[in-house]
Amino acid sequence: MTAQIIVAFEGEGSGVDDLSWGQLDLWMAMRRQNSWLPMGGATPLPAGTSVADVAENLRYLMSRYQPMRTRLRFDADGRPSQVVSGSGEIALDVVDAGDDDPAEVADAVRRRYEETDYDFETQWPLRMGVVVRAGQPTHLVAIMCHLVTDGSGAAVMIAESATRVTTPVKGMQPLEQARWQRSPAGVRQNEAALRYWERLLRTIPVRRFAGSDDPRRPRHWRGEFRSLALHLATRAIADRAGMDASPVLMAVYGVALHRMTGINPVVFRPTVNNRFRPNLADVVCTVAESGLCALDVAGVPFAEALERTRRAAMTAYKHAYFHPVDLDELIAEVARDRGPDLDLGCFYNDRRITVRAGTGGPAPTPAQIHEALSGGHTTFRWTVRQDDPFERLFVHIDDVPDTMQITLFMDTHFVSPGDAEAFLHRMETVAVEAALDMAPQPA
Repeated sequence: MTAQIIVAFEGEGSGVDDLSWGQLDLWMAMRRQNSWLPMGGATPLPAGTSVADVAENLRYLMSRYQPMRTRLRFDADGRPSQVVSGSGEIALDVVDAGDDDPAEVADAVRRRYEETDYDFETQWPLRMGVVVRAGQPTHLVAIMCHLVTDGSGAAVMIAESATRVTTPVKGMQPLEQARWQRSPAGVRQNEAALRYWERLLRTIPVRRFAGSDDPRRPRHWRGEFRSLALHLATRAIADRAGMDASPVLMAVYGVALHRMTGINPVVFRPTVNNRFRPNLADVVCTVAESGLCALDVAGVPFAEALERTRRAAMTAYKHAYFHPVDLDELIAEVARDRGPDLDLGCFYNDRRITVRAGTGGPAPTPAQIHEALSGGHTTFRWTVRQDDPFERLFVHIDDVPDTMQITLFMDTHFVSPGDAEAFLHRMETVAVEAALDMAPQPA
């Protein structure tokens, strides 16, 4: 049985404007993938939590964060605008588990929230429910549209809501971002980014993949890979190189991709959080966009591939803040010159936040890496097969402690299931070989 509590809210800021670049980039991805890209999940609640506590938390989220109060408006040509409301009401679902397992009930609510279509014009972008048993809340279910925020913004929101921060929100809000993006400074940023993209688009190999010899129906698959050896090897390389583990893993990805496809330079679109930019570090909204990175890694030692990756990634990050419609028009223009096979459907998203920098302890030893590789600590499973499209290849590095978890999305008409699984194992092999080669030799 489900009841509803109506929660009123009121917050700072309201108005109508164009979508910010980050919002527009997400909107275009949702259109390509035929999905509103729900994010969130079901979590157990601490003992003693009341329904009133959950309702107050919902009021806090809706009041504090403008993107939670944002809906869309479409013009006659279907172009969206953001509409931020200063106040409103939202329903909190209260679901009585009865004699059923509350965790299973919460998971069913999660699936219902995710699988129910979302109306961008009339509905708030957050769905929240609390599961109760014998009147006591047991689980919270919260699912929001990805237009609200990216992963880094979600981490800020979770931290602030845990302590009910009441100081003014940080950073440039999407309405202000839209105004800045039309300013002379925003125009200069966009033009510089497009010049960089055009230089690469006119020189890189046209294709990203050699082609699939095993197209399937349903066409689009998702898999999950876990590897302790990859986790330990990247930590060991990062320690030896004196850098963060993020460029290490990107270099591993690039080398493995080259070995899979035989194409060089390797070209892919890394997700860039853009939070190194002024007034965007701690903002709760979507500012991430996918850049363009070209890596020449053929025939060089891993240490050299790593240094090339570090330099190329910095340049790609610098030019990953742009107007997505302008970029689409540029890609179409170049494709008219180079041919319709021009392909940019290869993506990489290191979405780790809490585990990216490692543990800070001693670097893993060669013996530990060998044991992880041979001890049955690597697993892979296919999790989803669907007709709704994913990108041709999209690799997400997940924020999971004490292992390396990779979620892979792919189009079997471009990358076969066998090649996709072999590619993930190849990433493990590249990292382990590099870690052992770079390990200090006994005296």
